[in-house]
Amino acid sequence: MRASCFTNLHLLQTASKRYCALFQFLIISFYVNIYSSFYKYVFIIYHRDWSWRRKGEYMEGDAGRDLGCQKTMDGKVNEDVEIPHCCLKARAFAPDPELEANCHATVVSGWFSEHRSSYDDVAKRMYFNNPMWPGEAHSLAVEKILFKEKSKYQEVLVFESTTYGKVLVLDGILQLSEKDECAYQEMIAHLPLCSIKSPKNVLVVGGGDGGVLREISRHSSVESIDICEIDKMVIDVSKKFFPELALGFDDPRVHLHVGDAVEFIRNIPEGKYDAIIVDSSDPVGPAQELVERPFFEMLARALRPGGVLCNMAESMWLHTHLIQDMISVCQNIFKGSVHYAWTSVPTYPSGVIGFILCSTEGPPVDFRNPVNPIEKLQGALHHQRELKFYNSQIHKAAFALPTFVRKEVKCL
Repeated sequence: MRASCFTNLHLLQTASKRYCALFQFLIISFYVNIYSSFYKYVFIIYHRDWSWRRKGEYMEGDAGRDLGCQKTMDGKVNEDVEIPHCCLKARAFAPDPELEANCHATVVSGWFSEHRSSYDDVAKRMYFNNPMWPGEAHSLAVEKILFKEKSKYQEVLVFESTTYGKVLVLDGILQLSEKDECAYQEMIAHLPLCSIKSPKNVLVVGGGDGGVLREISRHSSVESIDICEIDKMVIDVSKKFFPELALGFDDPRVHLHVGDAVEFIRNIPEGKYDAIIVDSSDPVGPAQELVERPFFEMLARALRPGGVLCNMAESMWLHTHLIQDMISVCQNIFKGSVHYAWTSVPTYPSGVIGFILCSTEGPPVDFRNPVNPIEKLQGALHHQRELKFYNSQIHKAAFALPTFVRKEVKCL
C-alpha cells in the first residue's frame, strides 16, 4: 500500500513537471509572439516614417539630406504647392550650402524625373505627372545640382548625372545630356543641310544650347547663320556648363538675335534662307504657336524656292496625333515634299524623337538620299570634333518608318 502510494505520487510529480514545462513553453511562446508583433509594428512605423521623409516632410536634424525636396528653395516653382518643411529648414538653418543646393522640385531621393512629381498619401508611393507623356517617368541619378535659376521665361536646371554626364533641363523637361546629345544635334542639322547642294543662308529657331550651330558650322558652303533664341540665360548656361556645344557661337558666320522668333521671322525678307531648322521645346505653353499653321506659313515664305525646313516633331510612340496634325498642315503649305524622320535619343521619353522635313516648290529635294555628304566636307572650325552619330547610311535609315506609323499617320 505504501509502495503503491509512493508510485502514484511519483507519477503525479512527473506529470506535473511535464505540464509545468508545457505551460512554461506556452507562456514563452506567447511573449515571443507579443514581442515579435511589437517589433514588426515598430519596423512598419519606421519604414513609413522613412517614406514620409522621402516625400519631403521635416525630420528634426536631417532636413533635405536625401534630396527629397519637392520645391526649389525660393518656393517659386509652383505657387500652388506648399513649400516642404525640409526646404524651409534647410533654407533657414542649414550651415551647409549643399543642403540648399541639392533641393529641387524635380529631384526626389537623389533621382531626377521629368516635370512635377506628386505623392500618394494612401499608397505611399511617388508618381509623376507630365502633360506630354502621362503615366511615364524616366529618371536619372543625380550626383550634384550645378545650376538652378528661373529666367524671365522658364526655370533652368543643370545637374551632373551618374551615367549621362551633365544634363540641361528647362521647366522640368530634359533637353540634352552630354552623352547622347549628338544623336539629336547632328540629325536635326544634317538631315536638311545634306539634302540640298551648297546651302548658304541658314536660320536656327531656338537652339540656345549651341549644338545645332556647332553642326551647321561643319558646312563650308554656309555663309551666314542667323539664330533666334528667346532666353539669353539658356545661352549663358550652355557656354558655362556645355562648352562643347556652345562652341558654335564662336563661328564668325553666326548672328545671334535674342528675342521672340515669331516676331523675328515676320520681318524676314521673302526667300532669304536656303534652310531653316526649328529646335524648339515641346509644343506646350509658349511653344504651342511654333507648331501652328501661321508659323509654318511664315517659315515657308522665308525660304527660297526649293528651300528646306527641319522641325522637331515629337515621338512616334507617344504622339502620332500631333505628328498627323503637323504633317497635314505642312502638306497644305509646302508644295515641294513633306517627310517624317526619326532618331534614337535614350534620355528622351520613349527613347526616340522625330523630325518633319519639308521643301518649298522649286528644285525637287530628295530627302532620303543625301546629295551633300558631310563625311566628305572639311570642318569650318579648327576645333571641330568628329561626328559621333550621323552618316549617310543613318540619314537614309531615318526615313524608314514602322508599319504602325504608316497606318496611324495617314498622310505619310
